[in-house]
Amino acid sequence: MTATLPTRPALLMGEGLPRFEAITPEQVSAHMPALMAQLEAELQAIEQRLDATAAGQPLSWEGLMQPLQRLGERLRWSWGAVSHLNGVCNTPELRQAHAEQQAAVVTFGNRAGQSAPIYRALRQLQSRSDLDATQRRILASELRDMELRGVGLEGSEREAFNAASQELAELSTRFGNQVLDATNAWSLQLTTPDEVEGLPVSLLEQLAQAARQSPAAGDLSSASAEQGPWLLGLDATRSGPFLQYSLRRDLRERIYKALVSRASGEADAELGTPGNNWPVIERILSLRQEQAHRLGYANWAEVSLASKMAGSEEEVERLLEDLRQAAYPAAAAELEDLRALAAREEAAEAADFQPWDVSFWAERCRRELFDLDSEALRPWFPLPRVLEGLFALCDRLFGIEISAADGEAPVWHPDVRFFRVYDRGTGQAIAAFYLDPYSRPGSKRGGAWMDECLVRSLAADGTPVLPVAYLICNQSPPVGETPSLMTFQEVETLFHEFGHGLHHMLTTVERPQAAGINNVEWDAVELPSQFMENWCYDRATLLGMARHWQSDEPLPEAEFSKLLAARTFMAGAATLRQVHFALTDLRLHSRWSPDGGQTPEQLRREIAASTTVLEPIEEDAFLCSFGHIFAGGYSAGYYSYKWAEVLSADAFSAFEEVGLENEEEIRATGRRFRETVLSLGGSRHPAEVFESFRGRPPSAEALIRHSGLAQGASSGP
Repeated sequence: MTATLPTRPALLMGEGLPRFEAITPEQVSAHMPALMAQLEAELQAIEQRLDATAAGQPLSWEGLMQPLQRLGERLRWSWGAVSHLNGVCNTPELRQAHAEQQAAVVTFGNRAGQSAPIYRALRQLQSRSDLDATQRRILASELRDMELRGVGLEGSEREAFNAASQELAELSTRFGNQVLDATNAWSLQLTTPDEVEGLPVSLLEQLAQAARQSPAAGDLSSASAEQGPWLLGLDATRSGPFLQYSLRRDLRERIYKALVSRASGEADAELGTPGNNWPVIERILSLRQEQAHRLGYANWAEVSLASKMAGSEEEVERLLEDLRQAAYPAAAAELEDLRALAAREEAAEAADFQPWDVSFWAERCRRELFDLDSEALRPWFPLPRVLEGLFALCDRLFGIEISAADGEAPVWHPDVRFFRVYDRGTGQAIAAFYLDPYSRPGSKRGGAWMDECLVRSLAADGTPVLPVAYLICNQSPPVGETPSLMTFQEVETLFHEFGHGLHHMLTTVERPQAAGINNVEWDAVELPSQFMENWCYDRATLLGMARHWQSDEPLPEAEFSKLLAARTFMAGAATLRQVHFALTDLRLHSRWSPDGGQTPEQLRREIAASTTVLEPIEEDAFLCSFGHIFAGGYSAGYYSYKWAEVLSADAFSAFEEVGLENEEEIRATGRRFRETVLSLGGSRHPAEVFESFRGRPPSAEALIRHSGLAQGASSGP
């Protein structure tokens, strides 16, 4: 009889593609403690070895940085898989298992980040004269990060810092879970034709499918787009189009108020959830302020900016004020245009315009100005054709071939696809990625993001590890035999996230600490993603992929012209909205204090006086669902979107300057973009990387031009 060798648990593999189906809540609870104990033992062994060699023996990069990187990678691999599943396949059981193990993960992170032997060794290694520029930049970042994690603290101050770090991690998870719960808890069944008047067929089909898939499907299993019933929800794929097209103003008001009051306690009776993020917000802000003081900074914004491209809070404020002054008068004029259109159509909202009227009348105004119906464009953007166009663009610009490899990798849901990336010149595989494109209300958090599955590196045996990315979207799912028909905004979102993926996958940096997006300053990391969005308006790219899903006819030239003409439609409102979010984030983390006599919401509404043209309604509790800064990595860093947009617009202007129809020059410029921005990752400072591509420092001129906002505009209130 042949003995059966025990297999390593899926969660502890630590290398290769995770076996997602085998990473269960039970396995998380059973195996994460053992992994943490093993990592702690290995960390202690590293520290003991460093202490033993501290008597003057020279340290080598391989002897210090490689063991530390492999230790960190094992934790990132395992905990990363758990966190990924928590975002895309959320269940009460997985959520509980994640919460139970999070404390140990945070504790270990603090423990490693505050290791005096490691800190001393890094300082000693930094003094070597034979390090290259990438090694020096990595070391400088590692030392700074350890200082920001409290390596210089001792005694009770360190204990308090670690306790606060632990609590902040728990509060961040709680914040995100309560937003997800509030989003999932609200639904509205529509049963009569007048309740769905004005809605396009594609939305009716989606609402009927949601009804059929609801827990009460026994009663709703026969729901159809024509007869209903239809189930409305707060996920963006249903709520967004409903606000855009519904003729029922009372229902638009109802769903809008539910959206902006999520997880605030204001709509608990209707939502049926006890989640209230107001106390969570105040506690997070208070703890961050305390952490900043412990580290010797005036506020959390200073802590955040210590590792970013922007030099100071004042520099960020200047950028946002410049954008505000350009956007405010444009946004005010746009609002008056919407009111005027409502008045011409003798609508009641003309005299009492409210936030739930904006999307509806903006769509009407878009049709009037440009004869452009956003919904009518969906049939020309089926996901398979959009992917073909995106992949062809990447081949054209960067010389890569992308091939489907479904079935070659484990996945977490049947919707998920897997692709491999090859270098066109050598034919060699260089990366891979997962694509999870569709909204799954109830188990998948909203929004879109890219994350690392595997990072470019060398395995312990010296074999190369190719980068693998997670690309997550929440676009409209297929309905019956009809494929996912995308809005143009969903197309832009896919291109955006793919830009992040290219940044991760096309790196040539061999040191994982600076490969891809690693070690890239947060306010520069959006450069490749926003750069890719510009190609959605490129004639060759758009007309090459926009083909009717049934007839295969190309998008009519007239519709392409309308898209170009409408590119800057409502640009003032869109820019002002981002300024409002960014300024609120920055000032919450620089000016708010728990004993200042002002709530975070009061501060936000004070900022709104000069950053909104339509005052937030009483029920507006947007902060309670502002996951970017309370459950993500953007605290005191939301401005990064606009900061990086300056870089991305200027980068795209390099292609415009050589002529977008000049194929030879476009390919050459694309290769240069790949060899600099996408290749160099975090091995050099973003300003240096940008100049190596552009030949000069960045200019905001291209962003102002692309946005259609005139410089020198009046500042508004």
